[in-house]
Formats: sequence, C-alpha cells, structure tokens
Amino acid sequence: MAQEKRTGTGSRPIHEEVLAAARRLCRPEDWTFAMNDVVHALPHRNPGSVRTHVGSRCCENANRNHAHTWPYFRRVRRGVYEILPPYRRAAQDAPERDAARHAEEGSALAAIHVAVSESEGWYVAECLEVAVVTQGRTLDETLANLQDALELHLDEEELARTGLPPEPRLVVNYETSALAS
Repeated sequence: MAQEKRTGTGSRPIHEEVLAAARRLCRPEDWTFAMNDVVHALPHRNPGSVRTHVGSRCCENANRNHAHTWPYFRRVRRGVYEILPPYRRAAQDAPERDAARHAEEGSALAAIHVAVSESEGWYVAECLEVAVVTQGRTLDETLANLQDALELHLDEEELARTGLPPEPRLVVNYETSALAS
C-alpha cells in the first residue's frame, strides 16, 4: 500500500509554525537553531516546505524569490539561523505552552507515529517524530519493545524539545502486502 502524504492540516500558517518551532529549539545564549531541527520538529509538514520557509521565505538575508516573506531569521552559516530580536521571546516557557496547545487541538504533534513492517520473520517498528527503532519476533513483542525504548529515550526535556505533550499518544501503522504469498 502506498504511504499517505503528510500535509499540514492545522489552523496556523506554516510560517507561524516554523517560527514557533525555532523559538522552542533555539539556543538561548545566541538565539540560533539548526534548520534540520525545525524540519524534524514539524513532522506533519512537508520537509521541503519547512526548509523553504526557514532558508528563504522567513530569512531576511536570503534572495527574494517569493511574493510574501517574513523577516524572522538571519542566516548565520550553512544550516544555522538566528531569530531576529523582534521575534524573540522567552524560550523556556514555549515548550509547555505549545505542547498544551497541540494536545488541546488534537494536533499531529500530540502523537508519536510509528510505522511497523515485517521482514524475514521480524517485525520492525520505526518512530517518525523521534529517533527510536526496535524489533521483535511477534507484533506484541515489537510493541512492548517499542514502549520500553520510548520510555528510555524520552524524558521531559526531549518531549519539550520535539514539541510533544507530556503523555503523547502512540499511533501505529502496520504495513503488509495486499496479496497473500
């Protein structure tokens, strides 16, 4: 079966989501962040669209290729951007507020999405929002291993950094061949 293309379905425009993610992820001492971190923090958005917004539409020192732009960032060096002073705010309270908003809205960020596939007698589970992959001989064993791995990997700081709420839902997608062997 074909994988469904993920698109943004939230009520906020992508440029606002990009700015909110950058605020959550920035280093407080110099207000810088990496483009790839913002891409990973917005898994419900098309990665190419997020990159375009960070590197072009929302970057004041980028070439002007778009009719609508927002001067949120300045490119510091390849892949690293600074949030400009008018768009800075206290980063320490952003994760809790954004996580609560996502949970209230039932946003895609209120869940960890997992793709499970079967290969050569093993079930493999791979998380899309966080870097967790595990396996097992049965589907039940794989899901139990997944829960253990997520508990070890995720702490409060990691949840806040990725924009996930304190108790995210787990959405599991199992892929198999439509035709019996």
